[in-house]
Amino acid sequence: MQPGRPLKIAIIAGEHSGDILGADLITALKATHADAVFYGIGGPRMQALGFNALFDMEELAVMGIVEVLGRLPRLLQVKREILAALLKDIPDVFIGIDAPDFNLPVELQLKQAGIKTVHYVSPSVWAWRHKRIFKIAAATNMVLSLLPFEKAFYDKYQVPCTFVGHTLADSMPLDVDKAAAKAELGLEPSRPVLAIMPGSRTNEIKLLAPDFLQAARLLQQQLPALQLVTNMVTEQKAAQFNAIKQQLAPELVITEFTGQARQVLLAADATFITSGTATLEAMLAKCLMVVAYRANWLTYQIGKRLVKLAHFSLPNLLAGRGMVPELLQHQVTPQALVDAMLPQLSANRQVLLEEYRAIHQQIKCNASEKAAAAILQVISHDTVPKA
Repeated sequence: MQPGRPLKIAIIAGEHSGDILGADLITALKATHADAVFYGIGGPRMQALGFNALFDMEELAVMGIVEVLGRLPRLLQVKREILAALLKDIPDVFIGIDAPDFNLPVELQLKQAGIKTVHYVSPSVWAWRHKRIFKIAAATNMVLSLLPFEKAFYDKYQVPCTFVGHTLADSMPLDVDKAAAKAELGLEPSRPVLAIMPGSRTNEIKLLAPDFLQAARLLQQQLPALQLVTNMVTEQKAAQFNAIKQQLAPELVITEFTGQARQVLLAADATFITSGTATLEAMLAKCLMVVAYRANWLTYQIGKRLVKLAHFSLPNLLAGRGMVPELLQHQVTPQALVDAMLPQLSANRQVLLEEYRAIHQQIKCNASEKAAAAILQVISHDTVPKA
């Protein structure tokens, strides 16, 4: 960095959760470097803070082996063009937020060109293909991990890693007033609320919404007082969800929201939810859950041979046990979802809620400020000190 000029920070965030992390990180960095310049690939939250998006974030919002293959030519084109842009307008540091299949190769080329790189959100290297850690070490000056068990894995291989905690844990209350949250959304505070949360990606909605909707119908037949809510990330995804609902369960009364996932989970007593960051948000919202995941057939066949984990949802990985029910691929059926949910609704909620709260406290660490401090340390040091 040249003295007297603003920091130049390049960021690539590949989906909505990355946009949230990126926006919080930009805010934290601006607290000490108000004139810093941010550019790369980011979403609406980042852009609202002055981030210069060179490409639409949706270009990278694709998941699954089969799905990526269909988009590969365009992804490779975006990679070439963003690399060319960053090598022309050289940043003081590059931060890849999640999206490891896209960001790590970018980070490697930038690091080889002498640009410092940080990867924010550890890939699931602890779950499968452990040898990827050597590629991560070659591509990055520092990994910022959201979860404590991830740092322990990096330390084992002596790869620089800082545990920063999770921004969701920082921004959500340790104790939730469900009645007040329901009233805020216009729901009846005295009646139970079930959230239907099939995901933010087109393919997730396609694969999970039908079973979630049919399960909600079955559940409401047994619990007539149950209120149903859902949230979609965009109007386009809401239209996709409503088309499925109209076909399979047109009689269901569902209060729909767009872009209010957190408020919905705070109000909900329980949720059918797809695996991913949203399950962590549900836990932090003290919302009991049944977690489901389904991929295209080929993606699943490849994945099940590579991933060797007892559990796949974040709450269970953090708890180290099967704290919440998980249904995978062929297990995801309307009746199986109902059978898994009924005990959740009738069990002693307090025991689970206390465990949710303990995990919340563990990962509540002022994550964005810690991440910003670690990034500034990377910028200011020729060699990165251990976290």
